[in-house]
Amino acid sequence: MADLQADGKLLTMKSYYADLHIHIGRTEAGQAVKISAANNLTFYNIAREASERKGMDIVGIIDCHSPGVQQEMLHYLDTGEMEELEGGGIRYHQSTIMLGSEIEVRDPGLGTAHLLAYLPRLADMQSFTEWMQRHMKNVQLSSQRIYVTARELQQEVLDRGGLLIPAHIFTPHKSVYGSCSTRMEHLLNLDGIAAVELGLSADSEMAGYISELDRYTFLTNSDAHSLPKIGREYNKLQLASPTFEEFRRALAGEDGRKVLANYGLNPRLGKYHRTYCADCGSITEEQSSIVERCSYCGHAKIVRGVMDRILSIADRDVPWVPESRPPYYYQVPLEYIPGLGPKLFARLIERFGSEMNLLHRTSFEEIAEVAGETIADYVIRAREGRLELEVGGGGKYGKVKG
Repeated sequence: MADLQADGKLLTMKSYYADLHIHIGRTEAGQAVKISAANNLTFYNIAREASERKGMDIVGIIDCHSPGVQQEMLHYLDTGEMEELEGGGIRYHQSTIMLGSEIEVRDPGLGTAHLLAYLPRLADMQSFTEWMQRHMKNVQLSSQRIYVTARELQQEVLDRGGLLIPAHIFTPHKSVYGSCSTRMEHLLNLDGIAAVELGLSADSEMAGYISELDRYTFLTNSDAHSLPKIGREYNKLQLASPTFEEFRRALAGEDGRKVLANYGLNPRLGKYHRTYCADCGSITEEQSSIVERCSYCGHAKIVRGVMDRILSIADRDVPWVPESRPPYYYQVPLEYIPGLGPKLFARLIERFGSEMNLLHRTSFEEIAEVAGETIADYVIRAREGRLELEVGGGGKYGKVKG
């Protein structure tokens, strides 16, 4: 907690956990939204999971542009089960929902990239949907291609009081650096970017190879396609209250609002961390740098991993992380821990109230009382970044060594 003076008033700053990239699988009426996401990943279920099990103070649902989803939002606002906040966002019990949209762009001469747009209020998102459906084949679905330039999209978001954030910027598929271009400036107005999302296979140090990113706040989010994946990456924010306007100020580092920490997968666990051979299935050795052919079979049919892509487009020989950059903590999700199955996980949540409590506020002794010393040791070592990991690549996640 921090007390700051603003406009003659004493504000009490608090810390909030936030996962700002969560998909909707289907509406409650059964309409598809994100085809690859779980069917029970609805607007209401996300809010309930975040509030009651995950202990996530803020969640960004990035399919709020979908008309079917908007109908559900209106329903819960009308019944009073949810409320729209004066500073932007929708409140459900212990969690605030930020209204977002993930959109695919492809400018002439460039590859595809996904961008995240966040808007303050439902009315703003409804207006955005009306505009997008004139330039999109199916606005009901998630992550659809929009047939305007990225800068046109960016300006539409900004004109509505929104925030534009490039998504999972290094992944090999549909990201600014991974599949679109070598520099963000080729696609977007750099002054109109609120932050960047690193993605599951990168961390702050890896991003430090590219000087273009020095000015931006980094976010680490789950990109969840199922309820259990909510919170596998998240951020700790310092805000006066959990609203859209406070979130905006935190990304800009204004008046004491800021990102206190990023919690993300160790990049070795990311499924696109290192280059993968599509012919023999091998993942490149850790000591390898820029890879053009498989070191095992010699085949050139490779999927370039995040680390290798960064090294190939870097404008620095060594990464630079500004002193003002918040710490990046390697957070191994509980589902990765050997022996921690659904039933035991449910007992732990029942005992400690939420996943955030379990990850950040419980002692070894408390965990051991419920799950035994072996699981308690895994959780504490995961918290401290001391677990041994096997590297991921080629669409397969890494794993914790047993």
